[in-house]
Amino acid sequence: MEIIDEINEFVNDRDWSKFHNSKDLAISISLEASELLEIYQWKSPEKVDVTDIEHIKEEVADVLIYSYMLADKLGLNMDEIVKDKIKKNKIKYPLNENGEI
Repeated sequence: MEIIDEINEFVNDRDWSKFHNSKDLAISISLEASELLEIYQWKSPEKVDVTDIEHIKEEVADVLIYSYMLADKLGLNMDEIVKDKIKKNKIKYPLNENGEI
């Protein structure tokens, strides 16, 4: 089962899809990303990366889940849009003959 299928099954089992329009999903991505940032606020990354890794994993998962849901809602394939963005970034930030930017 694809990850988006698992997400959709979870959402549909709870009848939550009626709340998931593209605007609210985009807002949710931002809110969850802010929760991820809050873990790091006023702390050293070295300490947080060790002591709060489970919390970090949960917030990263929330960002990804809402991102998958938004992409699905808009008929976008996550693998394709990421690959397309990497191609664009390679053009925007090419390496020189020494393999440096």
